[in-house]
Amino acid sequence: MAAGFQPRGRRWLRRAALALLLLFLITWLPVLLLRFIPPVTSAFMIERRIGAALHGEHDFQLRYRWVPWPQIAPVAPLAMVAGEDQKFPFHHGFDFESIHAAISDADEGMRLRGASTISQQTAKNLFLWNGRSYMRKGIEAYFTVLIEATWPKRRILEVYANIAEFGDGIYGVEAAARTFWGEHASQLNPHQAALLAAVLPDPRRLHANHPSVYVQRRAAWIERQMAQLGGVSYVLNPNPPLSRASTRRHH
Repeated sequence: MAAGFQPRGRRWLRRAALALLLLFLITWLPVLLLRFIPPVTSAFMIERRIGAALHGEHDFQLRYRWVPWPQIAPVAPLAMVAGEDQKFPFHHGFDFESIHAAISDADEGMRLRGASTISQQTAKNLFLWNGRSYMRKGIEAYFTVLIEATWPKRRILEVYANIAEFGDGIYGVEAAARTFWGEHASQLNPHQAALLAAVLPDPRRLHANHPSVYVQRRAAWIERQMAQLGGVSYVLNPNPPLSRASTRRHH
């Protein structure tokens, strides 16, 4: 029996290894392609379109227009980094210190706050769905590793700036700049960029073009952080000095 089992066992191991390899190649291929090709859409955009159709939102209009990195004002990605993930140039997809701090705050009875990096949010927006589950977080972590291993940091910022939601059905800095201020993404000033970054935690409730007191205060904080990080060189320079990195993530 043992002699017959070993060949069968090896066959199953080979099949399992081949299945895992095939799964890796199938999931890595779109990540590889999107390093060079602008995404036509994203999982979040598709989900929003389906939601609008199911809820009978006949006047819903999704706005999305890709623009390459040179056509994005550098203050826009800087504001996103300042407001969302100040350690972005230095981590490899996960900010374990912020994750630990968020868990500690929750253990002390404080509201559980997000600790996702821009890399994680890019993975989630591109490939996954809204919701909270261990399975979804696991898949998000997997795609985050693939993205960090395949894309340079600037490409991650370029894609995130183009697919992030800045208003209900408004995706990317170009669509947001045109909708809110009638300008191109290349014309955004530091205050406008900070307003866009300020609504990222909840873009369907918060408004960059009609900012609440909370959005105004958060945008002002983001502008101060942009200056403290050293300005646009923080995102233009692929290896900014570590001493500029702030440990603060959220206002």
